[in-house]
Amino acid sequence: MMDNLSSATEFCLLGFPGSQELHYILFAIFFFLYSVTLLGNMVIITIICVDKRLQSPMYFLLGNLSLLESLVTTTIVPLMLWGLLLPGKQTISLSGCIAQLFLYLSLGTTEFAVLGAMAVDRYVAVCNPLRYSVIMNSRTCIWVVIVSWLFGFLSEIWPVYATFQFTFCKSNLLDHFYCDRGQLLKLSCNETFFTEFILFLMAVFIIIGSLIPTIVSYTYIISTILKIPSASGRKKAFSTCASHFTFVVIGYGTCLFLYVKPNQTQAAEYNRVASLLVSVVTPFLNPFIFTLRNDKVKEALRDGVKRCCLLFRD
Repeated sequence: MMDNLSSATEFCLLGFPGSQELHYILFAIFFFLYSVTLLGNMVIITIICVDKRLQSPMYFLLGNLSLLESLVTTTIVPLMLWGLLLPGKQTISLSGCIAQLFLYLSLGTTEFAVLGAMAVDRYVAVCNPLRYSVIMNSRTCIWVVIVSWLFGFLSEIWPVYATFQFTFCKSNLLDHFYCDRGQLLKLSCNETFFTEFILFLMAVFIIIGSLIPTIVSYTYIISTILKIPSASGRKKAFSTCASHFTFVVIGYGTCLFLYVKPNQTQAAEYNRVASLLVSVVTPFLNPFIFTLRNDKVKEALRDGVKRCCLLFRD
């Protein structure tokens, strides 16, 4: 019976409910957030590349994280903005939907792997500072980043393949602003329970698995910091981890909220809010978290601004 049913070859993204005036307001807000996200992350990447004071493993990993944040938000936001500006025009082909979902999930998974590597880097810096340059050498950092990217993209091949093996015959109206997996599964005429359960287990493995080295690292870090006799020493040691720790809490919190749940087909309103947190709000906060709480980055930014002002004067 299912052989006679045709699968959708194009999806119409319904985006956000509400009047056109509300859509214009949302467009202005999200365009501002997206612009600041790209500008802020590009500034971080640039100063890490050009400033010799930031040529260390911690900032090399931070540069990769900023690149990932820019790419994650770019896979989602431009199409979302197009739909807010021109209602009824937010359509995406089946191949485009596959590509968007794959890139979004792969980049997000890579980001988790990089966050885990950054936690280990902070552990070595705080708990084993004398061997830091030996353990976290340039070769190790490059391999860590390569493995993180390979893991991110290879681990999401099957989940995306399994999602699009279903027949989407109920409708081609996707109640979201991007090709969300949960809303896609709602359109399937097939039984999706087993696949949803496997996807849930994979999400647990990826997110919790990358969170374990972070938890272990910070357990040792906090234990080591508490043993430092002076308050200024404890403050200095903690300041090297504060930005990463803040980002971990926000990043993992939002993704656990969105993906680690047995039922992938949650209500559209729930998915929209959670997806906005992951794809818009968290990338927007990244430049502020890693600049406002990092003295070296702030110093490099001040020097960069001074050099630019001198160039313009000349």
